[in-house]
Amino acid sequence: MSDLHVSYAENRRIADGLKPESDEDWLIVAGDVGELFADVERTLRQLRARFRKVIWTPGNHELWTHPSDPVALRGEERYRALVRMCREIDVLTPEDEYARWEGASGPVTVAPLFLLYDYTFRAPGTRTAEESLKKAYDAGVVCTDEMLLHADPYPDRALWCRARVAETERRLAALDPQIPTVLVTHWPLDRRPTYQLWYPEFAQWCGTVLTQSWHTRFRAAIAVYGHLHIPRTTTYDGVRFEEVSLGYPREWKRRGTAPRPMRRILGPGT
Repeated sequence: MSDLHVSYAENRRIADGLKPESDEDWLIVAGDVGELFADVERTLRQLRARFRKVIWTPGNHELWTHPSDPVALRGEERYRALVRMCREIDVLTPEDEYARWEGASGPVTVAPLFLLYDYTFRAPGTRTAEESLKKAYDAGVVCTDEMLLHADPYPDRALWCRARVAETERRLAALDPQIPTVLVTHWPLDRRPTYQLWYPEFAQWCGTVLTQSWHTRFRAAIAVYGHLHIPRTTTYDGVRFEEVSLGYPREWKRRGTAPRPMRRILGPGT
């Protein structure tokens, strides 16, 4: 699952009610638990008490330096503090050794990836990041990251993204080539899922072209992501992509059915 956004009371009630189907269930949390450090810790601690293993990777909201958050850390320093908190409560992060799931059909490596975005999913009709960003501002479609997600000590988010991509690529390339992977990201690895966005200008905050081939190159059995708030299952290049977000109450209420906050990725029934 992803995009719990527990700052909303309706979503917090859903998070409070999440339970495994068996004592052996693992839970993947693909970012955007909440904006406030304490909310993220509370929710992950609660989930870890219920599930055999919890694997988390940050979304953009965890990385915000929100004016109402007593934890005023920025950028890399904030991310590292989130990692330390997760380790204290026994939640796996992108900085830890990747876990191996021993399923009935064989093992897979579950790899949570923190990658960010670099404005290369550009708005239609633009050729540069500057043109793309200007088009978004002109259209009034601007991600709050521009105000609250700081890149310190990097000069900007694009350079932080490229550093994350380089380090993550090194780690993935070192994995056993005989074992398939579950690649877990907040931002989709491939641009194609963003073609469903109502506002195409928003895609520039949704990933990087540097990861376009990773789902095939790194033997993904499944690519898990969130961020778009368009929960669905698709297939690209023979690889199953699962968008697992809950989203904001106004979104899941509009669907007219009870929200489906968790999606089974591997195991019985898949």
